[in-house]
Amino acid sequence: MKKFVVEELPDAVSKLYGKMKGIERFLEKNKTYLSKRNSSFNALAKEKCSSNFNKSDLAQLFYILMDEKILFFDDRNQKCNRSKIQFFIENNFTYIGDSGFQTNIDTISKQFSESKGFTYKEKQIRFLDNIIDLLEKRREKLICW
Repeated sequence: MKKFVVEELPDAVSKLYGKMKGIERFLEKNKTYLSKRNSSFNALAKEKCSSNFNKSDLAQLFYILMDEKILFFDDRNQKCNRSKIQFFIENNFTYIGDSGFQTNIDTISKQFSESKGFTYKEKQIRFLDNIIDLLEKRREKLICW
């Protein structure tokens, strides 16, 4: 970085001020987009928890945990609680996409609705059977230790 002499300082400060104003304009212009994607500017580089579930299975897992009141943000207001759980998932988790790579979650509302509906009853039963099988294997592994 160049060292300035006293005579150059006013011009350097003016240039720095101009750059700072440009950054402020950029942030102000993109504030809506940035705040929609993350709750704070610092969260842009936030690491998310990856999962080996597809989006639907991840929604089912959290829906079950929420519905059985294992996990909650608001135990008095179901609608508020559901909204907060969905927001939490969208901002903190990724899922295995169709490409086989971890994918960010833009919205999980549709998958949450499917988890609630009886239309997907058989799918939910298969999901629960897989989770139960996984937990039983884990239990056996611990017993045999």
